[in-house]
Amino acid sequence: MRKISAFFQLVRWQNLVFVIITQILVRYCIISPVLSNNHAQFNIPISYFLLLLFSSLLIAGGGNIINDYFDQNIDQINKPHKTVVGKIINRRWVLLWHLIFSLVGILFGFYLSYKLSIHWIALMNLLCVILLFVYSVSLKRKFLLGNILIALLSSWVVFIISLAELRTHNNLSNSILINQKIFKLSVTYGGFAFIISLIREVIKDMEDVAGDRKFGCTTMPIVWGQNSTKVFIAVWLIVLMAAILIINIYIISFGWWLSAIYSLLLIVAPLIWVFKLLLKANNTGDFHQLSSYLKWIMLTGILSMLFFISYKA
Repeated sequence: MRKISAFFQLVRWQNLVFVIITQILVRYCIISPVLSNNHAQFNIPISYFLLLLFSSLLIAGGGNIINDYFDQNIDQINKPHKTVVGKIINRRWVLLWHLIFSLVGILFGFYLSYKLSIHWIALMNLLCVILLFVYSVSLKRKFLLGNILIALLSSWVVFIISLAELRTHNNLSNSILINQKIFKLSVTYGGFAFIISLIREVIKDMEDVAGDRKFGCTTMPIVWGQNSTKVFIAVWLIVLMAAILIINIYIISFGWWLSAIYSLLLIVAPLIWVFKLLLKANNTGDFHQLSSYLKWIMLTGILSMLFFISYKA
């Protein structure tokens, strides 16, 4: 039982649940209403969508596994009570699980590329595996590069579903309009995922300064110091809040008051609270708390897609 619990911790099951929720909501709350309003159907059948979702889970899980493998020494300093590799699960088994997850995820990508004639799915799955490996080996320890990569991959969770669906509906006169609507909504949520993930990754670097500094990492808090890093985070928080407020002003013009109130209460207000706490934060516990809050805000942001079912955007 202990090893099963450790395995779920190793793959970071909470993050995988986020992937599941995000991709299901993109399909059924973003893409489906647009298609139904324009008398169109999904290009990707449910069986292939589930394979695409499963491949995303496997690649993300494999990335989490290899990250913990290479972070074993750092984690023993930053979070010794959460260390799994080498303590509960043997390092060889960790490598084997990474290989299994990543390889199956890549194979699913090649199968989907063949069946759907969308060749970039295989290439992108392979690229994601390679990038996650490189991230774990070196980019995570570099100034900002690793943070940006993880933020991009977080937004890719949104885009892979919508872009796979964005194939011309040749039998429809308004196919361009359909694709534009899906793409705009995907950019909105993909942009949200990118910014909030970037903020959270930098905050996690602030949380892990002790171990990172000992092993020669050059993350932003180590290179710039705590105060300058706080300014960087604060700027991105302001950008995110401003973007959400602008979007809310736009959607209110359509009478979508409920979604606007939801965004203000469960996304913007918590972001303001995070901003306030950021100014006072000065130790590992404070930054861990901020990271946890941002994860919940990420969830409320994702769940806001549910409003598009009723509004038929």
